[in-house]
Amino acid sequence: MLELSFLGSGNAFTPGGRYWSSFLANGRYLFDAPPTLLPHLKRLGVPPADIRAVFISHFHGDHFLGLPFLLLEYLHLTPRREDLHIVGPPGVEEMIEGLAEMAFPNLSHADAGYQRLYLEVETGRQQTVDDLRFQAFPMKHANDTLASFGYRLRLADKVLAYTGDTELCDELFALAEGADVLVLDCNYSEGKGPDHLSFAEVPEVRKRLPLSTTIILTHLEAEPDVSGLEGVLVAQDFATFRFP
Repeated sequence: MLELSFLGSGNAFTPGGRYWSSFLANGRYLFDAPPTLLPHLKRLGVPPADIRAVFISHFHGDHFLGLPFLLLEYLHLTPRREDLHIVGPPGVEEMIEGLAEMAFPNLSHADAGYQRLYLEVETGRQQTVDDLRFQAFPMKHANDTLASFGYRLRLADKVLAYTGDTELCDELFALAEGADVLVLDCNYSEGKGPDHLSFAEVPEVRKRLPLSTTIILTHLEAEPDVSGLEGVLVAQDFATFRFP
């Protein structure tokens, strides 16, 4: 069974009380790490040490600024013995270790009893982390001034795809090919805008993908009405979706 638990479902401005978007797959694989990562893991009752790998889509603050607090937890409150894998765009190790050092001096050099193993994504080929095979796809975001990636991987006989932040682009459909579940950026509730998908574009995505692909909308500005869209769900903070 594939289980997705959302730590948040909103965009960078936390509209309507929604927290920053992030989700956990099967209790072990974290997709993006917003500032509220640590308290929301605890609210969901997820032991922080259960996380095996973190997939960072891009280096905007609402997607990775929670990591120093997770590392601090491992150092002082929740001892970790298994290595932690962190996957992200080129430069991910320098970015995260530098952030940790800036947030809590000496955190990046402390002996915490485990190793942080970093893996930079390479497009166009399969990669492996923690015995999990995945593929990264470049997404269209931030006017191409920032490397942004979506991820596709198989978990529990289901194929999961996650866009991160993206505009409507051909790469999105390449990412979604063969996916049982697609977690989709849906930033704008009305009209269209730069850097992100809008709800007005979701019907086109739905039309171009088979109904066997369930779409979950996240990174939301407002609550969309999906009643006319078959196989389209809306993420909610602290909600869990199960796919047997």
